[in-house]
Amino acid sequence: MEAGRQGRYVTCNGAGEPYRAFVPPPLPPQPPLAFGGELIGLLEEANRLLGRLDGLATALPDPQLLLYQYVRKEAVLSSQIEGTQSSLSDLLIHEMEEVPGVPEDDVEEVSCYVRALNHGLERLNSLPLSLRLLREIHAVLLSSGRGATKQPGEFRRSQNWLGGTRPGNAEFVPPPPEQLMDCLGPFETFLHDPHTPPLIKAALAHVQFETIHPFLDGNGRLGRLLIALLLVEAKVLQYPLLYLSLHFKANRPEYYDRLGRVRTHGDWEGWLAFFLRGVIHTAREAAETAQKILALFDADRARIAQLGRLSGSALRLHEHLRLRVVSSAGVAAEKTGVNRSSTVTALNKLIELGIVRELTGYRRNRLFAYDAYLVLLSRDTEPLPP
Repeated sequence: MEAGRQGRYVTCNGAGEPYRAFVPPPLPPQPPLAFGGELIGLLEEANRLLGRLDGLATALPDPQLLLYQYVRKEAVLSSQIEGTQSSLSDLLIHEMEEVPGVPEDDVEEVSCYVRALNHGLERLNSLPLSLRLLREIHAVLLSSGRGATKQPGEFRRSQNWLGGTRPGNAEFVPPPPEQLMDCLGPFETFLHDPHTPPLIKAALAHVQFETIHPFLDGNGRLGRLLIALLLVEAKVLQYPLLYLSLHFKANRPEYYDRLGRVRTHGDWEGWLAFFLRGVIHTAREAAETAQKILALFDADRARIAQLGRLSGSALRLHEHLRLRVVSSAGVAAEKTGVNRSSTVTALNKLIELGIVRELTGYRRNRLFAYDAYLVLLSRDTEPLPP
């Protein structure tokens, strides 16, 4: 363990037995980060690809075309790391409130993540990233579902732990509650540090938040959400199009190992290399997916334009499905202003063209998906094995 980075263990008592809780040192790490050639190269490449991704979004006539779906993809991936079995399709169907029979527990957690991120983005317009804002976002994140009884919006007043059945046999025990604010005060100060580059700040803050574990539940999801909020606040990204949880999900054992090695060995450099490689991979993947999506839109629009008298209503329907990849006839008619009968006719024509697929097999309460678009968005969002 590198001297000066190790933090300290404090001995506590709970349920009649002693246990050791870990109290991390404040950020930034001391001794300072060793930025060798590899880390500098990774940081430069990560910043370049983030700039490319942000530029692509800025050039769009309507960035909401991708933002709506990408935020939901990140929500699904982040929640899957915590063990939910909800897919992107489940979430999009869940959001169609008139449709019965959608599994509730897992998909409600993902839906709360979407609302929490949107709340945080909106509040950044008037409030800096702070402990107050994190409590607000946490309250939204746990507003319903399984975490609703775990003190939403409140820092914990009792000991939590990771792994094991109690603190005495846990894999990791965060700071005891009476020392929580001693950790969170310097953490908030670091969030406002003007000298740490934004990507490095996001990487360091994520680990520190996970180590402090200030809430009874939802720390993992909020810690990953914190990355997006920091990058948007620093104007590295205008829109949170980086679904970095894809990297953490695909490399889940290494993700947890890297977090652990920071605590046990002070290995911030190893974590940063892992984090920056994830930014590089995910930013590249997000930009390539965006380009494929835009090419798909152009190709399908050209095909629809050949439909003759049906082309007008079908093009308006296509416009709607670009923003809402899963929809119903009723919602589509309401959003496009096309009457329901013409909407159904247009949907059937798009099904014939292979652009739209009916999802339910029902005669009523049917749902329709922009099929190739949903396939592109759903890449790598299959639930992890339980």
